[in-house]
Amino acid sequence: MELEDGTRLFYRAWRPETPTEKVMLMFHRGHEHSGRLEDVVHALGLGDVAVFAWDARGHGQSDGDRGYAPGFACMVKDLDTFAHHVCAAHGFEMPNLIVLAHSVGAVTATTWVHDYAPPIRALVIATPAFKVKLYIPLAIPALRLLQWMKRGKKSFVKSYVKAKMLTHDAEQAKRYDDDPLIARAIAVNVLLDMHDTSKRVVADAGAIRVPTLLLYGGSDWVVSLGAQRRFFANLGSTDKRIEFFPEMYHDILHEKDRHLVIDKIRDFVESAFNTASPREPLLDADQRGYTFEEHARLSRPLTPLSPKWFNFGIQSLVIRTVARLSRGIRLGRATGFDSGQTLDYVYDNEPAGSLLIGKWIDRIYLGSVGWRGIRQRKVHVEKLLLRAISSVADGGRPVRLLDVATGAGRYVLDALCAATDVEVEALLRDVSPANLEVGRALAAERKLENVRFERGDAFDEDSVAGVDPEPNVAIVSGLHELFPSNDAVSTSLRGVARALRRGVEATGGTAYLVYTGQPWHPQLEMIARVLVNREGDQWVMRRRTQEEMDDLVREAGFKKIAMEIDGYGIFTVSLAELRAG
Repeated sequence: MELEDGTRLFYRAWRPETPTEKVMLMFHRGHEHSGRLEDVVHALGLGDVAVFAWDARGHGQSDGDRGYAPGFACMVKDLDTFAHHVCAAHGFEMPNLIVLAHSVGAVTATTWVHDYAPPIRALVIATPAFKVKLYIPLAIPALRLLQWMKRGKKSFVKSYVKAKMLTHDAEQAKRYDDDPLIARAIAVNVLLDMHDTSKRVVADAGAIRVPTLLLYGGSDWVVSLGAQRRFFANLGSTDKRIEFFPEMYHDILHEKDRHLVIDKIRDFVESAFNTASPREPLLDADQRGYTFEEHARLSRPLTPLSPKWFNFGIQSLVIRTVARLSRGIRLGRATGFDSGQTLDYVYDNEPAGSLLIGKWIDRIYLGSVGWRGIRQRKVHVEKLLLRAISSVADGGRPVRLLDVATGAGRYVLDALCAATDVEVEALLRDVSPANLEVGRALAAERKLENVRFERGDAFDEDSVAGVDPEPNVAIVSGLHELFPSNDAVSTSLRGVARALRRGVEATGGTAYLVYTGQPWHPQLEMIARVLVNREGDQWVMRRRTQEEMDDLVREAGFKKIAMEIDGYGIFTVSLAELRAG
């Protein structure tokens, strides 16, 4: 199969003679390839299950520099593409899919389940590499320094792991040593990205509700057992199981007594396939659950004279005083750090301020991880918006676009400038007259005459549903993340769905919705304690897991078909379709 960037991936398939709806995807550990899993497939003996296993990019018979990927997020995106390819090309449904993954492959698969929220049946992870034992003091800071010194150039480290550290089985160790397709190097950027991503996924494992089996060995030389246990403790699934093999090394799938491991996997997989376990939609996650509790905690004042009280108090003082020399921080204080004007300034990304220090502070401000993620979100919105526009236009239909809360609309206007070969009629709505004025100026600057700005409330269902003309492409970007209530979000989505149904009735075919989410933010508490929103109040956000956001969209009548996420795991952009009837 071929990925979006042209990289060709090799994969193997073991199909039963009798047609089946059951499918399992298998993902190898770092340095290895799908051929290493063939004996595992045969040992499992799941005769009524179709099994597929890839060679990850840069591994085995797939394209790419050995051990390299543009980033760990790219590997997770590859997995998402592979899973959808297998289902589409071979006739399977995602709810009938089980994932079995090992080591680095297990981290990739777990991140996919966390970030993309695929509706799979179950997840099996063997010795997940949530924290690699590097043994050298200060190894991670040293690797970060090396990456900085290389300034974008590829750099690699060679694995210290010998076959005898992976398994007690001498025959399996020899097989590993003699395998010409095993690549001992791993790219530094991949290793660091996996390290950072693993910390995020372990901390936020409560977002994962898929039935999960975790298997690990007590004598593992390669990865930390503590990180695996923390992940399991945080895991949000009501059906979660852990199996511990005290004497086994890291490669438990090829250990001496591997039949014990295989038996546990087989029992879990067969049980998962034979037991219907639909998960209740997270429509009331604003009233109970761990993101609700987190939001409640962040809304409460800190204990006076506590360390956090001092820490955030000092940050707040700096923001109100010297940091106001930064133009961006002044704008945030005046209009809210969540306002359309602030976002437009962040998109523009041109540091400015009073005196040299003001510009320096502004550069730091605009370079914060949250704003870097916002700019990547803009790229992803434009990408999926152009895909939706092309899908409508390729069907011979006029493209009618609606943005229900556009802010200044920069991301829409830039996308329209890129869609030069398609005629698009766009209606951009927002509740703020100031935002609309900025948007009109931007549209005039780009000489876009097919864009109309209109004041409108995205949470007024009837107003959204009755827009004229009837749209067949809609956008909701950066809105739902600002409101903790799911009732408000559902009201907005119902209005959008009603408008798009009118569009489908008017122009035929399929309508599309581009929507965003924020399942994670590393600065969530700092934002709540230090920054103000557009109302001048504390900017306290309630995170929605991707599964929760997708459930709300599904409840409104849409089917999610594609997704993008930044490398920090903060902002997601999804594309959903709504068909006639």
